Amino acid sequence: MLNTEITVIIPSYKNLPLLIKNLQHNLAYLKNYSVIVVNDDPSRSIREELTPFSQITLVENKKNYGFGITVNEGVKHTHTPYLMLLNSDVLLNDTSFHNALAHFETNPNLFGVSFAQKEKDGSIVGKNTLYWEKGFVRHKKADSRISGDTGWLEGGTCILDRSKFNQLKGFDKCYAPFYWEDIDLSYRAKKNGYTVFFDASILVEHHHESTIRSYFESKKIEQIAYRNSIIFIWKNISDSKMRTEHGLYLLKTIFVLISQRKFYLVNAILQASKSLKYLFHQKSKSTIISDITILKSVHA
Repeated sequence: MLNTEITVIIPSYKNLPLLIKNLQHNLAYLKNYSVIVVNDDPSRSIREELTPFSQITLVENKKNYGFGITVNEGVKHTHTPYLMLLNSDVLLNDTSFHNALAHFETNPNLFGVSFAQKEKDGSIVGKNTLYWEKGFVRHKKADSRISGDTGWLEGGTCILDRSKFNQLKGFDKCYAPFYWEDIDLSYRAKKNGYTVFFDASILVEHHHESTIRSYFESKKIEQIAYRNSIIFIWKNISDSKMRTEHGLYLLKTIFVLISQRKFYLVNAILQASKSLKYLFHQKSKSTIISDITILKSVHA
């Protein structure tokens, strides 16, 4: 009998052997769960390869959308109250992820629970911090690995509340193909008065960026990340002093980048500016929690 509380969503982009290998491992811990795989590679159907996995529902995108929209497509096929987002390069160690439900039972304002992750070098990550510096929201690993509030839910290793996810309209397409969409979603959740939690007792194997770096050059990755960090500010930060500081620092940065001949990063700023009309209509209207309060609460 299928579990009626959690649906697992696995976005997939190419690297079919890795997907199959990890499915064979992970399904041992997901026997009673509905699993949705969303194929974001429209050039190749994977239906035949997934046929042996009878519990999997396959969704195949008609175009390449990137991580956020791919997850959104998977969510459309769900009905359970909670969603587990699991990257195709993540390995489960056990069924401890089910323990996340206890957090939702005790905290009605909880948006989601993020997992601890063991990296290739053996280090444990997953708890994060956000802070304001030189006109930008910066992010890094938290010094602490103790369970508690975190800067954002890691998009490929978390369980979240489906109704709240849909209320916030899921991941924003403006960050496609990757980076900052999970920070953006968590930040919007915080602005609406919700909390995001890191549970150190739920440990998975996750070698970050193993998929992205297989298909994108380092400069392209840096360019997309920088563009999206700017989009995040323009969309989410409403504090007037912070916005002024950002504008002045960004103007200075343009001249520095030109002098250093880092034109690909100047181009990232130009690409971000193309989103201004869209961002104007998407800008958060919520003032339940201020930017300063959010950033202070997760700067540790």
